[in-house]
Amino acid sequence: MNAFPIEDLGTPLAAWKHSSRLARLPVITPQRLVPTYARAVIVAPHPDDEVLGCGGLMQLLSQAGRPLQLISVTDGSASHPGSSRWSAARLSVIRPQESAAALRRLGLCMTRLKWIRGGFPDSQVSRRESSLAAFVQRYLRPGDVVFTTWRQDGHPDHEAVGRAVATAAARVGAVVHELPIWAWNWLTPEDREFPWNRACKVQLDIWSQARKRHAVQAFVSQLAGDREAGLAPILAPHVLERLLQPFELVLL
Repeated sequence: MNAFPIEDLGTPLAAWKHSSRLARLPVITPQRLVPTYARAVIVAPHPDDEVLGCGGLMQLLSQAGRPLQLISVTDGSASHPGSSRWSAARLSVIRPQESAAALRRLGLCMTRLKWIRGGFPDSQVSRRESSLAAFVQRYLRPGDVVFTTWRQDGHPDHEAVGRAVATAAARVGAVVHELPIWAWNWLTPEDREFPWNRACKVQLDIWSQARKRHAVQAFVSQLAGDREAGLAPILAPHVLERLLQPFELVLL
């Protein structure tokens, strides 16, 4: 994630647990999302988005024998603006290392995971949207099933990546499914603007949940703020609890 401030604590987890809309969503299996012989491609705006958005799904797809490809668009170097502790130069090295540690904690075989790093400028992806679409297109094949951030997620980089990936996938004949990530900070359980008709849940077993929770702890930079710079943690406890529910939301 990047340093776009969350203005308040958002909807409490208890309210989500009592959401009638959320309760009515259909459950979909990883095997239905990614058919046999198809490849799953995850396009993450920043290091950690792949784990927060679909860390459980990635585990289940890997266990089902589906090949995985991860495209990290940026190195997440702008997450702590003005911080001397977490400078952009330091973050550009550390955040990809955190992602690598998190992926290992998910139990993924790193020798079987194809991982491409785009090196696009963090917090400025929208300025390079057409270039990003061309970049992503180079790594897609017809029939791929692509997972990326929702085009209305409420974070500029997330939305730009969603649009670019949709463009690239349409050009090659790949399928795109979107993941709300930043939206969990502002979305309300009965929000009529959210595309509930496109949403479904991937249920996570207790082992997938545990590995995802363990993986998130690898993102030390995002769990730590910088008091001297007046920066709170990006992944504060109230943010994490909504992202670590026993399911993952996918927009078909």
